[in-house]
Amino acid sequence: MSLLGNLFGSGDATGNIIDKTFGLIDKSFYTKQEQGEALMQAEADARQMTIKWLESTSGSRLARRVIAFAITGVWLLMFLAATASSLTSIWVGDVAADKLADSTAILDGRIETMTPAVMLILGFYFAAPYMGDLAKGALQKFGNNQK
Repeated sequence: MSLLGNLFGSGDATGNIIDKTFGLIDKSFYTKQEQGEALMQAEADARQMTIKWLESTSGSRLARRVIAFAITGVWLLMFLAATASSLTSIWVGDVAADKLADSTAILDGRIETMTPAVMLILGFYFAAPYMGDLAKGALQKFGNNQK
């Protein structure tokens, strides 16, 4: 061993190399117990991370709600304006009806563009446990599927 020790710089170097080699071999095999411990640790870390995230973002809850209500409110107002415009066009003259139909078409395009975002916002606030399925369904049903 002193020859290897001298070759690598010291007598302890050989021992270190052997220890590290066996350590790497030991780490390369993952027992069921180690897997269970790692899974428990990962779950605990995930819970802790979620708690820390909730604590750190608690101040922005109000801002998120204001933004969500503002976006939903704009969408709802455009929807109501388009509906009112469409219904009013029935009772007015031809020139006014054409202008109302044009404004309805413009609003309908913008409503269609905003619908996926509004559905995600509503889903976030009212159906959070089912968010993945809701988002996928909303995007498939209301998303812009142009190719």
